[in-house]
Amino acid sequence: MSRTRDLVEDIRRRLASRSLMPGERLPSIRRYASAMGVSPSTVVEAYERLTAEGAIRSRPGSGFYVAGVPLALTASETAPKIDREIDPLWVSRQSLDTGANVLRPGCGWLPADWMPQDAIRRTLRKLAKGEDGSLADYGETQGSPALRGALARRFASEGLACPPDQILLTASGTQALDLIGRFLLQPGDTVLIDDPGYFNFQALLRAHRVKIVGVPYTPAGPDPERFAELVRTHSPKLYITNSAIQNPTGASLSPAVAHRILLAAAAYDVTIVEDDIFADFEPEPSPRLAALDGLDRVIRIGSFSKTLSASMRCGYIAAKPEWIDGLIDLQVATNFGGPSPHAAELVLGVLGDGSYRRHLGALRTRLAKRRKEAQARLEGLGLRVWAEPRGGFTLWCRLPDGQDAADLAKAALSDKLVLAPGNVFSVSQTASDLMRFNVTQLPPAAFDALKRLLQMPAG
Repeated sequence: MSRTRDLVEDIRRRLASRSLMPGERLPSIRRYASAMGVSPSTVVEAYERLTAEGAIRSRPGSGFYVAGVPLALTASETAPKIDREIDPLWVSRQSLDTGANVLRPGCGWLPADWMPQDAIRRTLRKLAKGEDGSLADYGETQGSPALRGALARRFASEGLACPPDQILLTASGTQALDLIGRFLLQPGDTVLIDDPGYFNFQALLRAHRVKIVGVPYTPAGPDPERFAELVRTHSPKLYITNSAIQNPTGASLSPAVAHRILLAAAAYDVTIVEDDIFADFEPEPSPRLAALDGLDRVIRIGSFSKTLSASMRCGYIAAKPEWIDGLIDLQVATNFGGPSPHAAELVLGVLGDGSYRRHLGALRTRLAKRRKEAQARLEGLGLRVWAEPRGGFTLWCRLPDGQDAADLAKAALSDKLVLAPGNVFSVSQTASDLMRFNVTQLPPAAFDALKRLLQMPAG
């Protein structure tokens, strides 16, 4: 396989340098095999890979030729532009598109070696031996009945009565929110979100062309007085929030605040979308709006991308029964079926064999230690933690006086460091001196770079 890869890279270099031009015939299989000291089958494999990429094409009986279109752009040409405006998509694009040599303390996921790799591989081996349909067919429109049943049992253990037919599996948590937006919103509607709150809520809602209004967030949850004032003033259709280990602050909802939020939402007919993606990081569950409300005006969404796998993505929506059918139709229209059957079966397999529960126990312990260590080192650099979270992998920190988070994040890119500046999380743009740190993505080199950056003159 390594020799095949070497041949593919050799031809790619020749295409990129234009030593092989569009329409030019490649060396014959036997001639190229002899020149490179490999077997003809290795050359065939390399040519087939390049054909699949569209870089070359086969002419039966004649050989292989360079395709008549330019080779795809190189990685450096497709890398994110570092001079673009720092907006709610900036951190995502920097984190997802930069190379493996870049440190990502601003990203929102765990490193691969923090995930239950052995359990995932074990389940994948079982799936590979399954029926052919599981490898090739579309997913059911509502998603795997077995996984929906498993989710219903998990919800029941948390005090949320939700039968499987009130659960819709989706391709991801983000898709779950997009479906809800398509189902309930019209352009020009108003939506409340936490301020600060998850930046991709802003990005997605802008695609739906709605008005976004921020609700000030406190260490006990959304400010209930401001929430009541905003629903009274703006008549929003939706309020979107994290109740447990809120992103980016790490705060969790208190019982008193939960009660007041639900009362105000009921008084002004506001639907609440509760994104519970960080729930499994909590050592003990905090109050949940969906459980307190019984899915009357609260919709619960979530996924397993933070705790299990961001590669095998599978999300869900739990809502009142009269909404599920319409959401299924939207999923068929936009995704032609539910999530990948393989992804759903992977989640079900890991949930069902006990390994996920053991993984979470070890993960919470490991994260608690890492948060403590990271907080001490960040405070040693002059940063202050806004609120100590009950779990999870992020710390929301105030920078030393005079430091602007956006300027710091831009400067950090030259040190191959992706940071998450506060204002990407803030609708009101009032978090310029705050920054979110992922404690699992903070090796010693990241602290060294951060120290240098903080010592630079402000501005």
